[in-house]
Amino acid sequence: MRYRLLVFDWDGTIIDSASTIAQCIRLAAADLELPVPSEEQAKHVIGLGLHDALRGAVPSLRPERIAQFVERYREHFRAREDAMGLFAGMRELIERLSDERALGIATGKSRRGLDRALDATGLRPYFRASRCADETQPKPHPAMLRELVAEIDVPADNALMIGDTSHDLEMARAAGVDALAVTYGAHAAAGLLGCGPRGCVGSVQELGEWLAKNG
Repeated sequence: MRYRLLVFDWDGTIIDSASTIAQCIRLAAADLELPVPSEEQAKHVIGLGLHDALRGAVPSLRPERIAQFVERYREHFRAREDAMGLFAGMRELIERLSDERALGIATGKSRRGLDRALDATGLRPYFRASRCADETQPKPHPAMLRELVAEIDVPADNALMIGDTSHDLEMARAAGVDALAVTYGAHAAAGLLGCGPRGCVGSVQELGEWLAKNG
């Protein structure tokens, strides 16, 4: 077994939330009469820390309005949070993988947001450790992955980052960790492949097959 630690992104990789997040960013911008980003622009910033994501989605956002934007985004997101579900087959895959090796999470969510999501999905018992954007340097900085491999005591070359955005893959590259891209989330395959992942899969089933063969 090459990869003793599998680190998953959350939104767009484990849970089907990318379109909802993009919608909430656009609605919050409209509420505040800010320039409304396209859906593609809003999806591109998914995975970054929330403040970085909102500034990236609306580059003209003034610093004094960031708190308002965050508040409106969170209101829209929480109103839709319970409707979001795991990708089909993901629960079974995570249960199986957790019997074989250590699992971790590196996410742009806040700790409070990830804790709510882990409790709502019942997946908390399967993950040994996690890092959130408000606990350390957010993606694409390598801190999350470096801290996770240190906590679980696994060499970087025995860890694999699994994510749906270029931010995930750039973080992995900076940390000296292999990456696997999934194309069913926020970013398109072309942009993901440009980040040099070891592989690129288009479904949860393909993810499981790739890990069985290569991981």
